[in-house]
Amino acid sequence: MANHKSSIKRIRQADRKKLHNRYFAKTARNSVRKLRATTDKTEASEMLPKISAMLDKLAKRNIIHKNKASNLKSKLTLYVNKLA
Repeated sequence: MANHKSSIKRIRQADRKKLHNRYFAKTARNSVRKLRATTDKTEASEMLPKISAMLDKLAKRNIIHKNKASNLKSKLTLYVNKLA
């Protein structure tokens, strides 16, 4: 266990941040899954900008890597464009 007050506080803050980040990362993963499961082009094209913005925001806050966000956005855009 930590001996300094500041390190104890830092541990508390890290745990709080981890929980917060995990929630938003999981929400993004579920949104991506939902978009990939969609077969309707109009619905998918409505969802794409929202999910792209969400991924950009997560990358900006270092919750996910910026390249991962780019790869996901690219693959999702290709998927939506291929829908008939």
